[in-house]
Amino acid sequence: MRRKLIVAAVLGLSGAALYGGAASATPPSGISNPPWSPVVGRFQGGIDAKAKTDVDAGTATAFWKVSISAKGATDVHILENIIAPGGTFGWHSHPGPSLVIVKSGTLSVYHAPDCTPQEYGPGSPLGSTFVDEGGDLHVVRNNTTVVDDVYVVSFVPAGFARRIDKPNPNPAICPS
Repeated sequence: MRRKLIVAAVLGLSGAALYGGAASATPPSGISNPPWSPVVGRFQGGIDAKAKTDVDAGTATAFWKVSISAKGATDVHILENIIAPGGTFGWHSHPGPSLVIVKSGTLSVYHAPDCTPQEYGPGSPLGSTFVDEGGDLHVVRNNTTVVDDVYVVSFVPAGFARRIDKPNPNPAICPS
């Protein structure tokens, strides 16, 4: 009987903790995706790709290089996000890196704990692209009056969720 009470108490506390964590997360709003998005592909053996191209035909000493490497099965997500004015992704993190291209509009990205916005988009001093390294807590918002169109390529361990919802780390200074 005592063992059943302990198991019931553990299950009850676990359920309360899960519910409390989900209830305090800041959900996305004002975000939509076209019918084709998202696309997910699994690379079962991981990814190991390298390329080198001569960018100076005369001297063959100036090279552009790229390397993409992922050890273990990897899911690659490709998404297009349409963000309405005032739209937000809510506070979240990712288990792996993402390449982000702001096709139109301006995204405001806030990273915990300081929540100072960085703005990306065509014409922005920071440019219209950025790399989200993964593992950090952030919120992305459209603080403008025009619709944003954003493309994202994310790399995550096979079977993992691409995004992990989190609560606002400091509601006194950080937007939701």
